[in-house]
Amino acid sequence: MQLHFTKMHGCGNDYIYFDCTRQPMDRDLASQLAVRLSDRHFGIGGDGIILIEKGQNADFEMVMYNADGSPVLQKNGKQKMKRIYKTITGATKKEVDFEAAQFMLQKEEELANQPKQKKADYTLLPLTELIDKYIESRLVLNRSLTTIQDYWCIQRNGFQDLMQICVKDMDKELLQESVNMESQRPCKRKKGVTLSPKRLQNEWSLLASVIRKYTSSLDDVLRNIELPEVPERVPDLIPAEVLLPAIKDTELELPVLLAAWLSFSMSEIRGLTKSKSISGDHIRIAEVVVVVGGKDHRKEIAKNKYRNRTHRIPPYIKSLIDKVPGDRLVTLTEAQIYHRWIKFQDEHRFKHMTFHDLRHLNASVMAALRIPDKYAQERGGWKSDKIMKKVYTQTFSEVRVAVDDKIDGYFDNIANPIIEKMPWEKYRAWLTLFGKEDNKKSQKEFMKFIEEQKIAT
Repeated sequence: MQLHFTKMHGCGNDYIYFDCTRQPMDRDLASQLAVRLSDRHFGIGGDGIILIEKGQNADFEMVMYNADGSPVLQKNGKQKMKRIYKTITGATKKEVDFEAAQFMLQKEEELANQPKQKKADYTLLPLTELIDKYIESRLVLNRSLTTIQDYWCIQRNGFQDLMQICVKDMDKELLQESVNMESQRPCKRKKGVTLSPKRLQNEWSLLASVIRKYTSSLDDVLRNIELPEVPERVPDLIPAEVLLPAIKDTELELPVLLAAWLSFSMSEIRGLTKSKSISGDHIRIAEVVVVVGGKDHRKEIAKNKYRNRTHRIPPYIKSLIDKVPGDRLVTLTEAQIYHRWIKFQDEHRFKHMTFHDLRHLNASVMAALRIPDKYAQERGGWKSDKIMKKVYTQTFSEVRVAVDDKIDGYFDNIANPIIEKMPWEKYRAWLTLFGKEDNKKSQKEFMKFIEEQKIAT
């Protein structure tokens, strides 16, 4: 079968158009074509496909399919028509403009004469339908597919006791009881474990956003709902001087170094290619790869504009990149990286840290090296140094011990001096000679030293 198409782009979007006015296209075929043809590496490339069909209310209608093959749907499940066009022809531009103006005036009069419709009362709709409407609005705004996928997941699995209840029937007692029940819902991924407080908060955030969007009657109620407190997670980081020698010459070395050294995330690492990401001795985030519906999905836009950053390639990482045979720097799937990372830690008897914790490691190294916040923020792609400091920066245990020793030594010297008359001049000279810190331990070592050397105080 031969299909004629036209590739169009504008305002940051590009689509593959098919003229289906003479040869209609089957919907299943259209979905398959959208996936195959939208691939930017093995197809034509685009954000999806659009079918131009004969319209019912105008000359033409546009039917859209996303790059993952999913149609753009209305709330009722029917195919959504993107735009409706009217074709106007004439001998001269003036005639066309005149006829177009008449057409617009006619449409305005028709709209003006139509009886005013009552404003929809969204409080009468079940919560699951409001979520459908909310998701549709997010799709129009081109929200992240992974975010949309999570919305659908919450709709299918979370707060099932509320999904068929209308907003008008909700009150504080009902919502609080539902939150309490949801907190005890078994986790699907981990047997014998209930839903984590963090996951519960994510689910509730969606529900609260949906309800607030379509009604303001429950604003006070939503603000007073009590949620389980999310415990602060402080990862037990593997020091770089331990991790790097252990990971050397393994298949994980390059992805681990890209995360720990350059602060790239999993999706950013898997999106790196020689053709698009590398220019001379610099590497940049040109694409990201996220998993949607169990399949890889490439995006040109990262999580936020700050993530589309450029780094100088360290010579050692450059030597590893040069050894990669193909275009993609890392060919392992997301699941393969996660599973092999866990296996690697088990083999070396390391305390488990997630692959994403490698970004925490990078931030902590920069903090220990006293890198100015501005540059640390740029390298990590964080929106603000506040997020960087709160979420990603942890102190190394070795550094923390040294800090604690210094503080403890200061106060201990005041509260419990070793001797009343300390030979301070000799003590300070000893500290300089042996490169010691002034603390309780050093004072004890000094006193032992002068006793062994029989030095008069």
